[in-house]
Amino acid sequence: MTVATSARADRLVDQLADRELDAIIVTNLVNVRYLTGFTGSNGAAIVSPDMRVFITDFRYVEQAEKQVPDFELARGKQDLLSDVVKRLSGRVGFEDTHVTVRQYERLQELVPEGVELVGAGGAIEELRAVKDEEELRLIRNAAELSDQIFQYIASGPIVGRTEREVAVDLEHWMRQHGAERPSFPSIVASGPHGALPHAEPRDEPIVADTLVTFDLGCVVDGYCSDCTRTFATGEISDEMREVYELVRSAQLTALDGVRAGAENRAVDTASREPIAAAGHGDHYGHGLGHGVGLEIHEAPRLAQTAEGTLDAGNVVTVEPGVYVPGKFGVRIEDLVAVTDDGAEIFTHFPKDLITLGS
Repeated sequence: MTVATSARADRLVDQLADRELDAIIVTNLVNVRYLTGFTGSNGAAIVSPDMRVFITDFRYVEQAEKQVPDFELARGKQDLLSDVVKRLSGRVGFEDTHVTVRQYERLQELVPEGVELVGAGGAIEELRAVKDEEELRLIRNAAELSDQIFQYIASGPIVGRTEREVAVDLEHWMRQHGAERPSFPSIVASGPHGALPHAEPRDEPIVADTLVTFDLGCVVDGYCSDCTRTFATGEISDEMREVYELVRSAQLTALDGVRAGAENRAVDTASREPIAAAGHGDHYGHGLGHGVGLEIHEAPRLAQTAEGTLDAGNVVTVEPGVYVPGKFGVRIEDLVAVTDDGAEIFTHFPKDLITLGS
């Protein structure tokens, strides 16, 4: 990833000029990984137009030599701040959205005279929102594994097994087939429990003739995937089937609106209008989607409260849902990359209603 991390540092330097900063300290480990390639648990980077320094403690020096070829490597104490400040001068940005009050106070105590600390939170997150080709490749790989997990779900018995048993099985399967870990705790929610958008799997058996929602993702090479499908477990009511088709149609409509330049709020509205027209507006209370990358929730957002427009290279979820209290829920979600002329859909498992056996 040498070319990728070098280019990311170059883009960050451009951000410094826009923010009138001489340098920036990067301490959030997700941002450190994005910028340098380092995957350990203690590291910091300093970037300026003429300096790229990575600092870690003795535990990670050898690892950093392999993972961080584009930065000057420096060994420091486990508390890295005292080593970081030695390299600072001028107007220096720090990640105020991640730095604690105690860390900020310590920075203020340690910085040399003449150094001005300036909040620069969001600088790297802004860069991370637009994925480069290496990132898109890694997210495609994670999404491909998610597709395989759903194929595994569709191939096996489901009725009579508990939600928790199935969730544990899926997470074990994904690890066996290449995932580092789940992107988030897997959701398996059947019947009335499916009316909870963030339902936690229970020690309750999945019954026949209802709907069951699976929301899951996996981490592959540091990058996340996210996909949701809702299945039937036998004969379901007309209401369930109608709501399923409503959500599927709304999801397809929203996908058609995803493209560079589209307003984030407008894409959300495209999914919301048909659901409201069908009388289920109050049953769709969350935003349409969110960015996905090194973290499962990152910029941009697709919601009524979201501002801005989509950029080519954004990777977002498109996941409308209808949740009928006390009865059932339906959510269908794809992971997509924004392009200049539409969306590249990373998840390919079918969205026609599939019935799972016992």
